[in-house]
Amino acid sequence: MKKIFVLTGEPSGDKLASKVIAQVKSSKSDIEYLSVGGEHLKSLEIKSLYDLKEVTYLGFTRVLLNIFKIKKKINETVDKIIEFKPDILFSVDSPDFTLRVAEKVKKINPNIKTIHFVAPQVWIWREHRVKKLKSFLDHVLLLFPFEKKYFDKENIQSTFTGHPLLENNEKSKIDISQIIKDHKKIISIFPGSRRSEIDVLLPILINFIKMMNEKYNDIFYVFHSTTEFNKLIQDKLIKVGFKNCGSISDEKVKSEVLKSSTFAVAKSGTISLEICNAKVPSIIIYKMNSINFLIIKMLVKVKYANIINIAANEEIIPELLQSNCNSKNIFNNVDSLFENNESMQNQIDKSQKILKNFKTNQSSKIAASVLTNSL
Repeated sequence: MKKIFVLTGEPSGDKLASKVIAQVKSSKSDIEYLSVGGEHLKSLEIKSLYDLKEVTYLGFTRVLLNIFKIKKKINETVDKIIEFKPDILFSVDSPDFTLRVAEKVKKINPNIKTIHFVAPQVWIWREHRVKKLKSFLDHVLLLFPFEKKYFDKENIQSTFTGHPLLENNEKSKIDISQIIKDHKKIISIFPGSRRSEIDVLLPILINFIKMMNEKYNDIFYVFHSTTEFNKLIQDKLIKVGFKNCGSISDEKVKSEVLKSSTFAVAKSGTISLEICNAKVPSIIIYKMNSINFLIIKMLVKVKYANIINIAANEEIIPELLQSNCNSKNIFNNVDSLFENNESMQNQIDKSQKILKNFKTNQSSKIAASVLTNSL
């Protein structure tokens, strides 16, 4: 029996991996799996070596503070993969963790094929990494078409798949009327999937809702959470006493709520693509440790944090980062857009033009076919 080891390093990677592996499973049933994954891979009945939060660290300072733990986890993961003897090591995103593991695995057993999904963002920073990847990666699956030139230059086999989160395959039949009552407008809020992000952003977002409630009485706010942190967010909202707020973690419900939303406030990251794909206007927020931010600012080559803005080379979606990420600024931006339907529609129209370049509508199938053809 053929074997695939699926290696992820955070919830978004777990979600991407699950979409691809679900396609592999539908075409080939005689494959044994093992993973470092989360709830999405678990839903496919794929065992994980350990809890994903053991390797999910955000920012340079947290990585440095936990460097010995991380090194130990990398070595432990490598040992388990070698012991499993997979035909393919399928690593997804989180390059500072997954690619370090892949490199060590390839050195020990060159016969294990290494396929990586979500290329390191060499177009943003550390372009020199591409040369090194050639020594231990057999194939790279790309989310964006403009990435291919970097890998072609080094003769690294790569395939543009498009983004699995932009696929529109699911026909939802979920009734959300029990969640959103009284026909209120919905603002979807995405506070992040890591505890460190939630701890920083949740107080800011709660104050933002307080400000909104002083002016608007026809809005229901839905926090999109992970299963792990859903209760934490619910408890905070109950403590504040909001009656027009809720938190959800079910993926299908989240998808339906997003599609029904009037607006979204989201932590910078992959989720912004899903929001744009749902044709929902939004703003992007993010706040991190000042030292981390200064380091990133020195290293990155782009002006924006959001992929839509980066691709367009203009701020289509407002970005409120660091000191600008505060309750007052979020309120002012949302309020301003609410007062101007034309601006919201303009954001949607411009985003859709950019998204067209990222879509294949069969991203998961393309990625899955690379895996099955490599077995």
